[in-house]
Amino acid sequence: MRGALVTGASRGIGRATAIALSERGEKLAVHYGSRREEAEQTLSALHGDGHVLIGGDLSAPGTAQRVVEEAVAELGQVDVLVNNAGIAPGTETDHRVDEVDFATWQQRLTRMIDVDLTAPANLSYLVARSLIARQAPGVIVNVGSRGAFRGEPDAPAYAAAKAGLHAFGQSMAVALAPHGIAVASVAPGFVATERQQDKLAGPDGASLRAQSPFGRVGTAEEVAAAILYLTAPEAQWASGTILDLNGASHLRT
Repeated sequence: MRGALVTGASRGIGRATAIALSERGEKLAVHYGSRREEAEQTLSALHGDGHVLIGGDLSAPGTAQRVVEEAVAELGQVDVLVNNAGIAPGTETDHRVDEVDFATWQQRLTRMIDVDLTAPANLSYLVARSLIARQAPGVIVNVGSRGAFRGEPDAPAYAAAKAGLHAFGQSMAVALAPHGIAVASVAPGFVATERQQDKLAGPDGASLRAQSPFGRVGTAEEVAAAILYLTAPEAQWASGTILDLNGASHLRT
């Protein structure tokens, strides 16, 4: 039985991914930042037993190290890492260059880069080194974004962090392949998670759904299904890929 660490698993894509992995038979470390009660709901929804809950703000390198060490200690090993935790664009995090003052710009930009790029890089390092020490194969999947390719004018740091995460994942795919470790990324478009319900129910809902020719937005379960494939041992040959999951709302060339 493989051990899997899913960050930001208190709800949304993280929760759906944790449930899908547990259904396949993985033993889960469910990470949360501050939403312990919701993370406990994720834990109770998992299939099987032996799963654990681990909290902490991953923007602090010491916390990232503790989270990985706890996951390894509790599960016995971590073979799968899903870097899902992140700060999304929103009223509390947006920083349009023509709207915010410099202090707000600095604070929001730095925080978003720390959580959305530096933290998954640190976690990837720590899990990879654990796998290398065991001489064991493994897989890392990063949850990026369509915003890395189309731009995010309201939250440019988000686009920059996700673009960096995609590039980081491809670099690690090359570096870790000799050790039998695969690294891939998914790039979702707009997903109907809990934190996006107000947007979908509000005046922008129709335009958000119209971004895709399917006339809807994505679901957390659809993203989780892609992650489930990429974390499967038979998907090792997909290492280095960035899988678009946006319902043809943005097409890369």
